[in-house]
Amino acid sequence: MSRQFRAPRGTFDLVPPRGEAVLAVREALSGPVRRAAYGYVETPTFEETELFVRGVGESTDVVTKEMYSFVTRGGDEVTLRPEGTAPVLRAVLEQGLHRGALPVKLWYSASYFRYERPQKGRYRHFSQVGAEVVGSDDPAVDAETIVLAADAYRELGLTGVRLLLNSLGSNESRPAYRAALQDYLRGLDLDAETRQRVELNPMRVLDDKRPEIQAALEKAPVVADFLSAGDHAHHDTVRTLLTDAGIAYVDEPRLVRGLDYYTRTLFEFVHDGLGAQSAVGGGGRYDGLSELIGGPRLPGVGWALGVERTLLAMEAEGLPLPGVPHVDVYAVPLGDRAARRLFRVVTELRRGGVAADISTGGRGLKGAMKAADRSGAAYAVVVGERDLAAGLAQVKNLTTGDQVAVPLDALVADLHVRVLATVDA
Repeated sequence: MSRQFRAPRGTFDLVPPRGEAVLAVREALSGPVRRAAYGYVETPTFEETELFVRGVGESTDVVTKEMYSFVTRGGDEVTLRPEGTAPVLRAVLEQGLHRGALPVKLWYSASYFRYERPQKGRYRHFSQVGAEVVGSDDPAVDAETIVLAADAYRELGLTGVRLLLNSLGSNESRPAYRAALQDYLRGLDLDAETRQRVELNPMRVLDDKRPEIQAALEKAPVVADFLSAGDHAHHDTVRTLLTDAGIAYVDEPRLVRGLDYYTRTLFEFVHDGLGAQSAVGGGGRYDGLSELIGGPRLPGVGWALGVERTLLAMEAEGLPLPGVPHVDVYAVPLGDRAARRLFRVVTELRRGGVAADISTGGRGLKGAMKAADRSGAAYAVVVGERDLAAGLAQVKNLTTGDQVAVPLDALVADLHVRVLATVDA
C-alpha cells in the first residue's frame, strides 16, 4: 500500500471553514486601499534570485538563510518570492508605470515563501496583502498608507493591534549613525557571524532576537540622535498626520525590520496575543530601492499585512471567524422529477444573488432536513410528487418551524422576498 502524502513541513492546507475565513480576512485587509483607488498588481511566484539579493540585501537573514532558490533546467537562477516589494517595483519599472502619472498606487494579495523554523505564526508558506506607493517622497503618502492599514485592522474588529513607529533616516544621516553603531558593536563580545554582520550592515544586528544580543544593545546609539533636519521634518509630519487621523502610535527608536531597503519612515503593527511572533504587519519607506535594482531614482513606501497572523490575532481576541459560508435556501427534492424542478429553482435563486443549496443523491426527507439544518439556511423548500401534481412547494421557516405552501411558478420571487425580509430583520 502506497504511503499517504502530507503537506510539506511548515506549510498548511486551508479547508472550510477556515479557508473561507482567510478569504474574508484578505478581502477586509484590501478594502481600505481599494476604496483609496489603489490598483491591483500581480507578479510571478518566482523571480531572478539577484533581484532579492540586491533589493532585500545580501546580509539579511532572508537572503542568507531563508530563500527557496534553485536553478531551472535552462540554467536560470530563480527564487520563490520571500517578500512583495522588490517584485512589485520591478514590475513598475519593467512595465513603464513610472513614466506615467505619479505616484503609482498599487495593492496585491499573494503567497510568499521562506525557509523558516516552523512555529505558531511563522510558516514556510504564508499569505500577505500588500500596498505600495511609488514615485512620491511626500510624508503624507507615508501617513496615508499607515492609516489604510490601521483602518483594515479596525474594520476586522481588532482592538489589540498596536502601531510602532520609527525613522531610519536618509542617505544624508545614515553614514554617521552606521559609523557610531559599528564603533559600539565592535566593542562587544560577539560571535564570528555577528561580527561579520557588523562590518556588512550593522543595523542587521539590531534585528537579532537573541536575548543576549538584545541585552548587549541596551546602550547602543539610536538612529534618532543622528537624523538630519530634513529627516526630522519628514518624521514629524508623519506623526502629526497620524494624530490628526486618530491613529495612536508608540515611538520605538530601536525598531528595525529584516529588509535592507528601508529608509526614513518605518512601522510595525504588533499584537500581544500572539506570543513571540507578535508582528501582524508592517512596512516603511524605501527611497533607494529603485536604483538598487537598476531603475532611476524613484521613492516609495508600502506595507505587507500577514493574513494568517491577522486571523490568529482575531482568535486571540475571541472574535468570530469571518466569512463562514451561509445558505439562505436549502432545496429538498423527493424524487427525480422534483429534483429537476428544484435544480432550476436553485439555479435561478443563485443567479439572483440568493445563496442556495440542494440535496442530492436521492437522500430521503429526514436526512435532507438534517442537512438543511446543518447548512444554517433560513428556509427549506420541499417538493415531492404530490406537490408537483398540485403545482406547489412547501416552504419551511427553519427558525420558527412555520410552513406554507407556495405556487411553484411564484416560488423564486416568493423566496427572494422572504430572504430579503430576513436580511433586513
